[in-house]
Amino acid sequence: MQVTVFNCRSFDEKDLFIEYAAKLGLELVLCPDAPDLNNVSLCKGSRCVDVITSKIDADLIRAFRDNGVEYITTRTIGYDHIDLEAARACGIKVGNAPYGPHGVADYTVMLILMSIRRMGAILGRTALQDYTLAGLNGRELRDLTVGVIGTGRIGATVVRSLSGFGCRILAYDLYEKEEVKQYADYVSLAQIWKEADVITLHTPLTEANHHLICADTIAQMKDGVVIVNTARGALIDSDAFIEAIENGKIGAAGLDVVENEFGLYYYDHKSDILKNRELALLRSFPNVTVSHHMAFYTKNYVETVVMDSLKSCKCFMEGQENPWEVI
Repeated sequence: MQVTVFNCRSFDEKDLFIEYAAKLGLELVLCPDAPDLNNVSLCKGSRCVDVITSKIDADLIRAFRDNGVEYITTRTIGYDHIDLEAARACGIKVGNAPYGPHGVADYTVMLILMSIRRMGAILGRTALQDYTLAGLNGRELRDLTVGVIGTGRIGATVVRSLSGFGCRILAYDLYEKEEVKQYADYVSLAQIWKEADVITLHTPLTEANHHLICADTIAQMKDGVVIVNTARGALIDSDAFIEAIENGKIGAAGLDVVENEFGLYYYDHKSDILKNRELALLRSFPNVTVSHHMAFYTKNYVETVVMDSLKSCKCFMEGQENPWEVI
């Protein structure tokens, strides 16, 4: 049973793939690059391929099919980078590899604290040996109202973590959880826009919530609102967001994801002209912290997704019940 692994990182994944594949009785073809039409032939002889957040479009899916692929697993919770309709049309199943919520939840709280304490500006001054205080006055979390949009595993963990700071917590989700109600009040999105000092996003990307944060919703928010996004970049309309930062409506932001990041993150582009003007602008603001889609990136994450993605492939190839299959 052979699996072709794309985007295989040599510094943290490769040895684990080799170790876990031996335990599961799987053969591997390891490729450090993202799959594309030039290297897709590497999966010939493999019924399953293992990827991360590289764009898997219809052309690539058809090429997978033509090379005998029947199952795509992604070493991520989200799978919006995969054209699911094309996969269905080609008869290819898709699976994901959910990991523990604590890494992203911890990172989210860190970004909230960095944003309300102006840490980006502080670090910038410190690097220049400028130890003045003017303009660096922060706020305390206990004095603020935090709106958590999406209370799945990660959002619910963020709520529990925030409860220790003594802040007021508002939550929104289509499906309410009793455990969340211990620490937060479920309210409408309109109430979150109106009352939250900090808004943090933890919802999957769908057609319905694309550009959830846009000119209209920003206009309903408090002046100086803080926005944190560790979910998906396209939840935010970048143009409207940048305008709101420039006019002061948004007071600070912590962004681990941005729009149009495919093909950009996880590669060395220090000598390149980036084809993402919005990212360049966001990085230029002293009140915006931008990281490269790495809130998930912990030791526990790597071990979990490598093992579970391979288990998922094994289940598929042996015709067993597959808890990781999504379509």
